[in-house]
Amino acid sequence: MASSALQRNPYFNGQAQQAAQGNQYGAPQQQYGQQAGYGQPMFDQRQNPQGGQGQYQQGQYQQMPSPQAMDHQYNMPSPSSDQMGRMTVEDTIAKSALLFGVVVVTAAITWFLGPSIGMMLALAGSVAALVIGIILAFKKEPSVPLIMIFGVAEGLLVGGFSVALETIFPGIVIQAVLATLIVVGVTLALFTSGKVRTSPKVTKFFLIAGGAYLIFSLVNVGLQLTGVSPDPWGLRTGVEIFGIPLGVLLGIFAVVMGAYMLIADFEYIQNGARAGAPRKYGWIGAYAVVSTVVFIYIEILRLIAILRGSD
Repeated sequence: MASSALQRNPYFNGQAQQAAQGNQYGAPQQQYGQQAGYGQPMFDQRQNPQGGQGQYQQGQYQQMPSPQAMDHQYNMPSPSSDQMGRMTVEDTIAKSALLFGVVVVTAAITWFLGPSIGMMLALAGSVAALVIGIILAFKKEPSVPLIMIFGVAEGLLVGGFSVALETIFPGIVIQAVLATLIVVGVTLALFTSGKVRTSPKVTKFFLIAGGAYLIFSLVNVGLQLTGVSPDPWGLRTGVEIFGIPLGVLLGIFAVVMGAYMLIADFEYIQNGARAGAPRKYGWIGAYAVVSTVVFIYIEILRLIAILRGSD
């Protein structure tokens, strides 16, 4: 899951805030210039020829600002986080919208290439997205070009998978899009209201479950490609539990897991903004949100296809 990229970053997991609080009670730090030696003043005040006070530092005389200039500076509005080059929730939303645009445009182009080519591009896009996701999870600094390439790969996956299933089940894409909007909308509403929050134990559980689900998906695709599993969805429809296809149970669980990870993404983004992360780190938040939403859409699309195929 893309949340691992946020969880590993100190700006998003709260470690940066803890370090900043520790500095407040630890050794004093000089913010502007270097700390003066013991028993030495921070600057020498000497009389200038006009009789005013000035600042003498490193052999250079600097005129102190006038009271009017200091009063003007005091009355100026405080700079926003965006003006100071810091990450904000609003800027992260804008970056997410831009990345979503890349996904949608790429998906639209893939759609018009038809189901046969689209399915091959979907497979290539899923592999590329997986590899890039692993790279981004271990990178300490965000890479905007790599995140944009990830958006293109996700677009290939969305467009190719969608057109292939729409050919078999007409109207399924509209159903999946509406269901995805409902899931994302309800999740966002619950998060905004403060009624739903993550917990370390549940987050750890879903991270482990997400890794296990990824391994299962890769094994299932391998069985399908090699012809070991003759079912159209591999083990998802080849195995039933109490008469219910395994893919239905896994699909429901995956959607719930995606909704929980989306809440975790929102929390990590808020933590990054509070910690004063550099503005470029908003791209990591955008990558995580887009990746999670695409994951939810793909799982809902596959779940509806399995349900319609069993009718």
